[in-house]
Amino acid sequence: MHEYERHAEESCPRPRPTPLYGADFAADPGRVYDHLRGYGQAAPVELAPGVPATLVLGYEAALSVLRDPEAFPKDPRRWQRNIPPDCPVLPLMMYRPNCLYTDGATHARLRRAVNDSLQRLDVHTLREHVEHSAGELIAQFAHDGEADLVTQYARPLPILIFNQMFGCPGPLGERLAAGVKGIFDVVDAEKAYVELVQCLIELVALKRRRPGQDVASWLLQHPVGLTDEEAMYQLVILMGAGTEPEQNLIANALHLLLSDDRFAGDVSSGSLAVDDALDEVLWTDPPLANFGITYPVRDLTLAGTHLPADQPVVVSFTAANNDPATFSDQRAGNRAHLAWSAGPHRCPAQGHARLIATIAIERLLDSLPDMDLAIPTDRLQWRPGPFHRALDALPVTFPALPTSPPAERGMW
Repeated sequence: MHEYERHAEESCPRPRPTPLYGADFAADPGRVYDHLRGYGQAAPVELAPGVPATLVLGYEAALSVLRDPEAFPKDPRRWQRNIPPDCPVLPLMMYRPNCLYTDGATHARLRRAVNDSLQRLDVHTLREHVEHSAGELIAQFAHDGEADLVTQYARPLPILIFNQMFGCPGPLGERLAAGVKGIFDVVDAEKAYVELVQCLIELVALKRRRPGQDVASWLLQHPVGLTDEEAMYQLVILMGAGTEPEQNLIANALHLLLSDDRFAGDVSSGSLAVDDALDEVLWTDPPLANFGITYPVRDLTLAGTHLPADQPVVVSFTAANNDPATFSDQRAGNRAHLAWSAGPHRCPAQGHARLIATIAIERLLDSLPDMDLAIPTDRLQWRPGPFHRALDALPVTFPALPTSPPAERGMW
């Protein structure tokens, strides 16, 4: 019997929770994780004012939670009964009939549709889409000598790729991405979620009328027979995972490459091992810092920490990856991190996500090899929110590429 399967002591006092929101947490989450380790492998936190949860910080404890959906189910409906509708984290955490918030046979059915649809993507075509889209974005600022790599590159690139992968018209894709951003930032999250759902209703209706060779159409055509609502909510999670975390992975890796002396020589010489940089980021600064949310249906004890029934248990992928009990500085080529989660809910698109990030970074560095941060790294601003690790901006300077002269008009 696992330790967490024992009922917790009713008399065990619950320590005061630590906030995972606000500018202080966004600026230095590592300091907060270090403080929380004083409680053990799990600690009490607040995801928003008045929204308590337990944050799992230990690597082994995290694996125990992620690999046992029977003790740690994903369905939040019992929890959200007592959550006010204007709670800023509710739009991200509320129940939806998709493969992230279900378990057992329902999860298997929905996950099959998602997995099969993603597997139909042609990797060579995806690579061409990424290279072309990245080149178009770079061309828009390459002659300026300066750029913000978040707003001008890392943020719009996944939107362009999503639009291509899912057969989504450009303006609709931009609205979708804005909705996802609002939910993660927990700023006007309720309004952002309403807009996101409306956009996906429009996309599903479009694909029912005019199916194409794209993931959205393949979901709707899958033999498991998804309803329009089910298809829409699979697209919610695919959109959320395919844009916001992807942009953060690209931006965080670029930040590492431009600020860490271990990589500076490789960047300037053009011999960068992008895979090593991505491994480093996925271990130390993953784009989804705290997620893998579960809701135990009874009081449990995890590694000596009391877990109240129906209260969120959130896995800190960042803290677990850097657990002092299991930490190793040999991260290049080491894929044992939890950035993609683990267990039955492990990310089904990690190969696609890594490919997109790799090509995006290589294409940028090939085009502008002499980039430098425009401000010291300690002046960079991180977006608030308990779940993601996201830069607000990444300003850089570089030698401006010469503009091409207009073609000379012929003499006849």
